Amino acid sequence: MTIPAGILVVAAQRELRRALFDTLDREGQLTVHLARDAAHASTLLEGRPPISLIVVVFAGDGRDALACVESLRHVPACADAPLIAVLTADAALKPSQLPAGVLDWLYASQIDSELVARWRWLQRTEPLAAKGVPSELEAWDYRYAFEDVDNEWLIADPIRDRVLELSPALIRHSGLPAAGLLELPLHEVLSFEDGVATQNLVDDTRHWHVCRRRSVRGFDSGEVSARRVRHSGRDVVALVFRSDQAYMRAEVALHLVARTFSSSNDDEGLASAARLLYEELSLDYLAVWFARPEDSGAPAQLVQLWRGDELAWPGPSLQSSLRLVLAGQAMLHQSDAGRLATMDPLLEQLSLSGFAGLPLLDERHNVLGALLAGTRQPFGELKIIEPVLRCAAARFAHALELRRTREQGRAEGLLDALTGLPNRLLFNDRLDMVIREANRTGECFAMLFVDLDRFKTINDTLGHTIGDQVLVTTTQRLRTSVRASDTVARYAGDEFVVILRHIVKSEDVLRIAEKIVQVMEAPLRIDDGTELQVTASIGVSFFPDDAADAETLLKHADEAMYAAKSLGRNNFQIYEVSTEQAQQQNLALKSRLRHAEHNGELRVFYQPQVDAISEDIVGMEALVRWEHPELGFIGPGFFIPLAEETGLIVSIGEWVLRTACRQAQAWEQQFGLRLRLGVNLSAVQLMQSNLLEIVSGVLDETGLDANLLEMEVTESISIKAAPNLIENLQGLRRLGCRIAIDDFGTGAASLDYLRKLPADRIKIDQSFVRNIGVDPDDEAIVRTTIEMAHRLKRGVVAEGVEIEQHLRFLQANHCDELQGYLFCRPLPPPSFEKLLFERQRLLTTAAP
Repeated sequence: MTIPAGILVVAAQRELRRALFDTLDREGQLTVHLARDAAHASTLLEGRPPISLIVVVFAGDGRDALACVESLRHVPACADAPLIAVLTADAALKPSQLPAGVLDWLYASQIDSELVARWRWLQRTEPLAAKGVPSELEAWDYRYAFEDVDNEWLIADPIRDRVLELSPALIRHSGLPAAGLLELPLHEVLSFEDGVATQNLVDDTRHWHVCRRRSVRGFDSGEVSARRVRHSGRDVVALVFRSDQAYMRAEVALHLVARTFSSSNDDEGLASAARLLYEELSLDYLAVWFARPEDSGAPAQLVQLWRGDELAWPGPSLQSSLRLVLAGQAMLHQSDAGRLATMDPLLEQLSLSGFAGLPLLDERHNVLGALLAGTRQPFGELKIIEPVLRCAAARFAHALELRRTREQGRAEGLLDALTGLPNRLLFNDRLDMVIREANRTGECFAMLFVDLDRFKTINDTLGHTIGDQVLVTTTQRLRTSVRASDTVARYAGDEFVVILRHIVKSEDVLRIAEKIVQVMEAPLRIDDGTELQVTASIGVSFFPDDAADAETLLKHADEAMYAAKSLGRNNFQIYEVSTEQAQQQNLALKSRLRHAEHNGELRVFYQPQVDAISEDIVGMEALVRWEHPELGFIGPGFFIPLAEETGLIVSIGEWVLRTACRQAQAWEQQFGLRLRLGVNLSAVQLMQSNLLEIVSGVLDETGLDANLLEMEVTESISIKAAPNLIENLQGLRRLGCRIAIDDFGTGAASLDYLRKLPADRIKIDQSFVRNIGVDPDDEAIVRTTIEMAHRLKRGVVAEGVEIEQHLRFLQANHCDELQGYLFCRPLPPPSFEKLLFERQRLLTTAAP
């Protein structure tokens, strides 16, 4: 059959335009117009007769294509033409979101196999519909819709709920015998999840409906499209099932490969990628082994997934298939893995039918490990399964090569040979890991880009030997300026980068940057006794406030560093957006923040406070987080000032207080631990005339004992800024609440001022605690603060405790309580509850 002339193809991508033209051109003499967009099409078709088909490619979010379809309807030659949509692999639009003028659609990967069949279908149905004739397609062979041998289709009588005919592909993919499927009612072969009756599926042939198709695994998920046809003289329905399993559809498999490669290279990322492969390919067995070429020891199993009962797993030396793969031999058995069972006790136990074993090779083709995968039923389409498994093997090999390099500590791999610092490769890996963790926990951190001033002059005039000494000394000075939990790396040449973790206030970062500038100013004595003056320029950017991805975060820190150089060098600068852009961002965030509480975007996390001697949990601090729908978690150091500017801090503060008290009371009833709950009060809240009524009302409403509630007031709030500060704090004390002075040591309060505040506890700011073991001055401040607080009969909590050295120092100086990442990060309620359950379990186990 010849396709009529006059077809318009609209595609921005040159490759797709060519593929569509080649497919249509093979059908005989016809005119195919190729256009980049609607404007181009309008020019091509000016003065021409009406065309008989429009094909439009939908890519990305589809907005350009949607606008194109709308514009084409205003072109006379296109006004009434039927339209087919082609969806690319990256298309975000779902088929159900296509505009009403689209009569049919297909994926770009199906152009060669399905486009002509879809066009023939439209040719036959459109004229009949125009004449008001129902789909009485006596002359049409219903198999036109199923020209592709890989299509899963069936013919069914929806009234009688019977299956009449099945395609070979459906039988093959389901793994069930044809006779068995034909004996089942239709609703047991195809199960619809959106409540659509089978006889109503043909009301709109463009729609694909969520569906499950019976298989040997139970059911496979996917979607179904239906068309009314004639079969043996009566009206029936032809249904096409399209599985969303990666082992059946190439476009889904391609997406699976992309998702596999997007995971991290650490153990967690490797396990996640393996789990993804296991689930999406419907495997029954998957294992990843690691074998060092330079090590004669036994291989290590990194991942093992098995969809079955617990087994006595044979050791690697007994698994002949594993030994062959580790020797470099690839194995692939689509359905006859059973013949290996006599040689391999593992395969005998697993009773696998499909089995693959692929060596994991480094860039020199040395075997680093093995990927083993199997199914009880035969593998699906090998032309899909095999490339996916080989891509996965390459991905696992890359992760294992990085692991081996990291373990060996080779300078050319992950460590800079001169300074011993992480090099750019390892730094980028760590930065990605920190960002993933921060996205999960709501943590804020800072990026410092450190560049030595006029270093090239030192190299050119004094030689590279002296330059190397400068770089080594710079490394030492940077390391002594930050905590052990922070990362210092040599990025390139005289460029260093620093990640400062667990940031609560931006002021903490500025103090560290200023400290680095001062440390670098000190004269540097080289081996021949000569003294050099070497300074540094530093750029600072914050996650997530300045950027939410590694590349942009580094870029902003680099831009800030150059700003520091332009201001005379030997200083630090914070990344700043333009005034106009900053105003726009602030306005947008303020607008969104107004609805954050109502939209359920605010979260309360809890960080435990522990007794310094027993290290048992005695309290917790409630910390508010804002989970922005586009930006992710935004730290309180950024959005709380916005809330104070807009007055929203009053309602947000009350919401946090009520939410935290309700949660604390629930845990008190569940565990009976008498945990103290710390909740922050801002200066704006402290000036509220009805603060006491609000707190009293929340306590009555939640039932929390007032003695368990501790209100935290920052030291920087002055009596002048909050005239009724003392009165409100005394009123809170009368209610039974406790008072803590937060961020102690960072404000300008006098001892006399502190004596006037009715406080029970002082919280030493983390900026001092983090420098224990680094800065003797900060150690003296911490020591003196503890002594002074105890003289005033007040308890002391140290914030920001992150390493054992902090713990030992604070214990030696009789600090009462500790809070920080050494014990636990801030946790969402479910995780904190697990912590309390675990504590309870340990106490029960330890009891006599």
